[in-house]
Amino acid sequence: MSFSGKEDPKTLVLFDVDGTLTPARLTISPEIKQLLQDLRKKVVIGFVGGSDLQKQVEQLGSTVLEDFDYAFSENGLTAYKLGEKLASQSFINWIGEEKYNELAKFILGYLSQIDLPKRRGTFIEFRNGMINVSPIGRNASTEERIEFEKFDKEHKIRETFVNALKEKFPDVGLTYSIGGQISFDVFPTGWDKTYALQHVESEGFEKIHFFGDKSYKGGNDYEIYEDPRTIGHAVNSPEDTARILKELFF
Repeated sequence: MSFSGKEDPKTLVLFDVDGTLTPARLTISPEIKQLLQDLRKKVVIGFVGGSDLQKQVEQLGSTVLEDFDYAFSENGLTAYKLGEKLASQSFINWIGEEKYNELAKFILGYLSQIDLPKRRGTFIEFRNGMINVSPIGRNASTEERIEFEKFDKEHKIRETFVNALKEKFPDVGLTYSIGGQISFDVFPTGWDKTYALQHVESEGFEKIHFFGDKSYKGGNDYEIYEDPRTIGHAVNSPEDTARILKELFF
């Protein structure tokens, strides 16, 4: 065991980032950061986020690889244990250039046909393990994100978009997961957040807790929240996460 110095080295606690450890796309508070430092003395901790590591550094701090025992970016396609990089996987190698080009053309064509109050920039973000699609664009401000989220709840922009992709590409083996306020992820089936669990299967953990705010069906925490290998905790804010942690571990 790499974690024998902890009070309970056989318990792992994993966290989503957006809406769980931080407000959406914002930074971690000093209170949550301190709570995680205290928790880390007791158990093994890690995060599982859909974004790439750079965005998680922006939200969780420049010392993120030192602050967590495990860091799973892009659902674990990029993974670190105690700051050391583990084996990674690539979306583009899996899908191939021809099929990816077909997928990207359809997405951009669909986006050009829908009516939205505002558009900003970066509608397709290419990542190592997936693509992230945002109808309003990932360059939207915090206020614009909140505005779009309300619009999306009323008009189901993302849900309708996902259904169109499923109909267009029924045999490619892709999963579509709505997360955060403004976007959804597209990745190979099985490359959801449960992908991260393969990195810890041989570590001998007796309990794996997972905290996430998108634990409903279709949300990007659903699969790992429901996985029989984890004890799922549905939260709605970092404060909610802190409350449950204190009840469980302090």
